[in-house]
Amino acid sequence: MAASGAALCLSVVLLLVAVCCRSDVDFIYQGFQHAPNLSLDGSASVLRGGALQLTNGSERLVGHAFYGSPVALGTLDNQGDLAVTSFSTAFVFDIVTIGTGGGHGLAFVVAPSRALPGVSPEIYLGVLGPTTNGKASNHVFAVEFDTVTDLEMKETNGNHVGVDVNSLVSNVSEQAAYYTTGADGEDRKMPVKLESAQQIQAWIDYDGGTSLLNVTVAPVSVTDRPQRPLISTKLDLRSVFKENMYIGFSSATGKLASSHYILAWSFRTNGLAQPIDLRRLPKVPRQRTPAPKVLIIKFAAVACAGTLALVAAAMVTALWLRHRAALADKMEDWELEHPQRIPYIELYKATKGFKESGLLGSGGFGHVYKGVLGRRRSGSGSGSASGEEVAIKRISSGTKQGMREFVAEISSLGRMRHRNLVELRGWCKHGDDLLLVYEFMPNGSLDAHLFGGGKVLTWAQRLSVIRGVARGLLYLHEEWEHVVVHRDVKANNVLLGADMGARLGDFGLARLYEHGAAPGTTRVAGTLGYMAPELTVTSRATTATDVFSFGALLLEVACGRRPVEPGEAADVILVRWVRDCGLDGDLMRAVDPRLDGCYDAAEARLVLWLGMVCSQGRPEARPSMRQVCQFLNGEEVLPEDAVLVFSDPDSSVFPGSVLSSMTWSSSCGTMSVGSLHGGR
Repeated sequence: MAASGAALCLSVVLLLVAVCCRSDVDFIYQGFQHAPNLSLDGSASVLRGGALQLTNGSERLVGHAFYGSPVALGTLDNQGDLAVTSFSTAFVFDIVTIGTGGGHGLAFVVAPSRALPGVSPEIYLGVLGPTTNGKASNHVFAVEFDTVTDLEMKETNGNHVGVDVNSLVSNVSEQAAYYTTGADGEDRKMPVKLESAQQIQAWIDYDGGTSLLNVTVAPVSVTDRPQRPLISTKLDLRSVFKENMYIGFSSATGKLASSHYILAWSFRTNGLAQPIDLRRLPKVPRQRTPAPKVLIIKFAAVACAGTLALVAAAMVTALWLRHRAALADKMEDWELEHPQRIPYIELYKATKGFKESGLLGSGGFGHVYKGVLGRRRSGSGSGSASGEEVAIKRISSGTKQGMREFVAEISSLGRMRHRNLVELRGWCKHGDDLLLVYEFMPNGSLDAHLFGGGKVLTWAQRLSVIRGVARGLLYLHEEWEHVVVHRDVKANNVLLGADMGARLGDFGLARLYEHGAAPGTTRVAGTLGYMAPELTVTSRATTATDVFSFGALLLEVACGRRPVEPGEAADVILVRWVRDCGLDGDLMRAVDPRLDGCYDAAEARLVLWLGMVCSQGRPEARPSMRQVCQFLNGEEVLPEDAVLVFSDPDSSVFPGSVLSSMTWSSSCGTMSVGSLHGGR
């Protein structure tokens, strides 16, 4: 009996020792004034108000801030294999830029040491450097919040969140945004501009048991954490983590510079990080602007007036006049040549002062707002009906290039009318603000439906969209008074109306020339994956380059994959992948698996074939949009025994690897269609 009691006591003692030895970490910094166990280096410092400043807006800085003690993020089992510990962190950051365009961003970092070896500023964010980037021996995991596009790191936009493992080339990358659930129960993706001088909260959660990583961001104005993360991906960190790791933040600047701040931080292993009290966030320094002359005049008037009644009347009058003057239009000579001009004050009222609540989307072009136009007096504009919903694109650009694209859009799209083109309702220039007013497309962009994670488009809807875009391009190329080359055909510029009908929009890059004339050369513009290979050589946009872009769109819609997707070894080029499926005798494998087989095989085969034909490298080998429409409308029928044939590897029909220098290789074969007996 005594022996069994002693054994029981020994078991309890061992259990208590095991519990005591468990090194779970749980801390929260609600501001960093007098923060314990914090290690800083480089340009990092704690400001008087409690904000942690990683960089101060100067060029080529690197700043690090780490939790001073190592954190147990792995446990070795009897076989010497590492089991990764679950962890959760939340923090609030603020990126402030003075002037136009800053960089380069910040990152949450997990590393085996606080002294990161070989680090560099600029595109490496102070996490790694050119001599260490991509090495498995780094044992570095990071989540980056990047504000600059860099092709060397295979980045597609300058406002993204990326998951990095031993390299600043992200495993997974998404444009910064958060999801909110609408009244219809559908998730909507709302953009978040990282470099906006607004406080943004981030959550990073890793489940060691399932190897699931979730990353979520949202402005602090969104008080509840979004239910759906921006990034959710399987990530095995067993070969990356060691038993003890350091956690913290890194930031860097280059010739583009911003001030990067961390305002609060919580972290926990084996549990959910403590929530941050958003009411107690420290303030960060802002640029002070001198008082405008109008205010100086007001104060002088107050001093001379002598009575409170006169002061109040003068202030009310001055504010009213200032507001009216700010909304007044100053016409330039060229504006008289283009009809459909809408007064700025109407657009201001339609968007309730361009409130953020009406923001539909953002990008390199500016912002798009939803608005409701009021009743227009007779002869004062384009005659839009009272209460009409519109989309207003606001481009803040005082550059000559921005003005050229703005005038190109109103001079071309303003006079075109076709059911498959987004109709331009009107336009306005107010100071440096350039505004375009379109008909409102309630179902958003095709890109959002293909890749936004919502309800999957049916095959019938996809085919209808393809036919609509084809009809719109045929009108531009052959049926309008001039030849119009769109130059930016892609899923993001295809908008869907209430009836899910497709309309091609965004004519900011469009070029016009007379029928029968030769197009002139221009700067190379467009989107990677949609640009025809000859553009980099000739700098000449033609209807054939639009056909190439349409071919990429055809494959994108049919396959549910982007024209260029980052891969572990190399980028995956969609046209080459579809080609390989055809060469393997299984072309239908390329069809979007989310359709679950619910599609017409003959139609899918036709769309894939057309996508490949339009994507040929030689422009003269591509069909015209009229020929494309004839196939899509059933006026020309693809023979049942038509197959894909690939030969003549030197013909440069298919683009090879897309290099950062935008060159093309010619390692792929030629495609033709014919009745070949015996199949492949």
